[in-house]
Amino acid sequence: MDLGLRGKKALICAASKGLGRGCAMALAREGVDLVITARSRETLEETAGEIRRETGVTVIAVTGDIVTAEGREAALAAMPEPDILINNAGGPPLGDFREWDRDQWIEALDANMLTPILLIKAVVDGMISRRFGRIVNITSGAVKAPIPSLGLSNGARSGLTGFVAGLARQTVQHNVTINGLLPGPFDTDRLKATVSANAAKAGMTAEEFLKARAAENPARRFGQPDEFGHACAFLCSAHSGFITGQNLLVDGGAYPGTF
Repeated sequence: MDLGLRGKKALICAASKGLGRGCAMALAREGVDLVITARSRETLEETAGEIRRETGVTVIAVTGDIVTAEGREAALAAMPEPDILINNAGGPPLGDFREWDRDQWIEALDANMLTPILLIKAVVDGMISRRFGRIVNITSGAVKAPIPSLGLSNGARSGLTGFVAGLARQTVQHNVTINGLLPGPFDTDRLKATVSANAAKAGMTAEEFLKARAAENPARRFGQPDEFGHACAFLCSAHSGFITGQNLLVDGGAYPGTF
């Protein structure tokens, strides 16, 4: 299927690896020119080079922390009028809510709620005026089924989801859609870091714990970032203009609910 995106422009946050990279690669394969951001210059430049070589699209790498005002300003300076915005940022740490102080809550809200909202604010009116826009917020399966040890993420990402639910119904008449893409367990550095901590508590090796965790998923495996990227690309496509304010789980069937 031709997604109708050739020649469009995308700003993709935290795209040097993992799910952000998967989205960047999938969009580039559809002929979308990119600005990609991340904090690690070396990894980001490597990813940008790989995408250029494989797809031939224009890729601008902007090193910086998208959670900071300076990071957002640099990204928007490189791509002030994107047709596509992929919001993404690393999740906050695990723990018990009794251990978190106000500063840790504000940090989580800044990264996983306020930064996406500020980026949407910066680009949505331009999308409306051009009558095309696709905004995808990479959140978490925890929005649908909260994970006790991820309270900071549960709260911040659910706040973003609630905000978007209202805005997405206002922008869709202008062919600007806003949706959430909710990953379950994917084979990423974030998963491996989480597994390492939990494996030690369970008295298992990381390899044993990963194998057991994968077996718990109905798909009997972890997702791959490329799979996530393809789902993202479709939500960004010319064919998805009637899908807005939705939260698509990409989790191998892990969420047990009917709705």
